[in-house]
Amino acid sequence: MSTDVQTDALVAATIDAMPLIDHHCHGIITEPLDRAAFEDLITESDWPAPDGTTHFDTQVGFAIRRYCAPVLGLAPFASPEDYLARRRELGAEASERLLRATGISDYGIEVGHRGDEILDPDGMAAAGAARAHEIVRLERLAEELMLEGCESSAFREAYDRLLDERMQGAIGVKSIAAYRIGLDFDPSRPSATEVDAAVEAWARGTTADEPLRLADPVIIRHLLWAAVDRACAIQFHIGYGDADVDLHRCSPLLLTEFLRRTRDSGARVLLLHCYPFHREAGYLAQVFPHVYFDVGLAINYTGSRSVEVIAETLELAPFHKILFSSDAFGVAELFHLGALLFRRGLQQALDAFAERDGWPADERSRVAELIAWRNAARVYRLAAPAAAAT
Repeated sequence: MSTDVQTDALVAATIDAMPLIDHHCHGIITEPLDRAAFEDLITESDWPAPDGTTHFDTQVGFAIRRYCAPVLGLAPFASPEDYLARRRELGAEASERLLRATGISDYGIEVGHRGDEILDPDGMAAAGAARAHEIVRLERLAEELMLEGCESSAFREAYDRLLDERMQGAIGVKSIAAYRIGLDFDPSRPSATEVDAAVEAWARGTTADEPLRLADPVIIRHLLWAAVDRACAIQFHIGYGDADVDLHRCSPLLLTEFLRRTRDSGARVLLLHCYPFHREAGYLAQVFPHVYFDVGLAINYTGSRSVEVIAETLELAPFHKILFSSDAFGVAELFHLGALLFRRGLQQALDAFAERDGWPADERSRVAELIAWRNAARVYRLAAPAAAAT
């Protein structure tokens, strides 16, 4: 091998061995899954594939067959039928194999979505042989209060107490404002009078025969400012998601004035997923001191093209502002692919910079380590992973 090839191989080996902090993800479902349930978890669509087709015929479906099948003892590109049969045969061991092969040292588990169906942080820590930390969904806390019968006049004080209590065991919070009201919301702090009136209207408009769902912009703004006041790490869903989002209202640029108003607050703002707005997110991470971002969800779903998406995140954004996440939910395959494709894409992007501009091997490894775990450890104030190089 030439010296350059040997150096690239050493950098690749270093990146492969690095621990990862997955700063935003969810638990897995431990119950046996039939094909329909499995396919539902590997797409962002809320519809089954049309008759005669399959969600395995996607980038993520091909990646599962290519990279997850060997972990379960199958040949690459095993058929979907053989893959799912092997998965059922192994039971919980299948998920443990896939999780423990990722090199993920820490999970930031957001528990507000279908929490009764998935492993909690402790369960994920055990399954993945890793540390797990809770991320609190702001909107879900408000819904919990109302389900408990909280009076409208007592909501603000009760919410403050509940948030403080939950933050004792959590490392950050998340908002799904993008789903509920869009990111083009009024960035100002609502008054107490406005919040009380909005909560009262929400309570009046809720009937017993429908799921409780917070979609009031005044209340959601209040929740966000409560998190800002506590100088939290605040995650925002951005961009690509399921059919419930209006994608044109999910650009991070819509948060610009909110970011201006919060830049001196001590809060850290984490922009999640961001595709196809990852370049816009990179701009915001460059110009605002408290903004960070990832392309987590997009890595799995762009599959063979994820190399290019990861490279695009390295254009404008400072390298100390980019984080790793999988945004995996439900099945361990999404954790496995999130880590594998991330490592591959980051390594290939850095190698391309070296070929073009001579980036030294030690600098490439340093940048990779920042993105893999150091940035997340700093933002969330976590101890370094045990496997991290000193």
